Amino acid sequence: MPAKQENHGAIDNKQLISIIERIEKLNEEVAALAADVKEIYTEAKSAGYDPRYVRQMVRLRKMDPDELDEADELTKMYRTALGL
Repeated sequence: MPAKQENHGAIDNKQLISIIERIEKLNEEVAALAADVKEIYTEAKSAGYDPRYVRQMVRLRKMDPDELDEADELTKMYRTALGL
């Protein structure tokens, strides 16, 4: 539970505006980065790559090597069980 403020519920307008403006700025940056990423996936598709698999490779590269090995083994086990 947050500590009670000494101002008994008064709002520091300048601080609140600063916080909101910083959040808005970061949200704009996130949107711009998302547009950049989308453009790169479009570029990949134009170059003949399947964006679904490019996304999958990005996810896999983020994984810890041991976690990746475990995921590979589980995938193989499930594929074998399903006769794939």
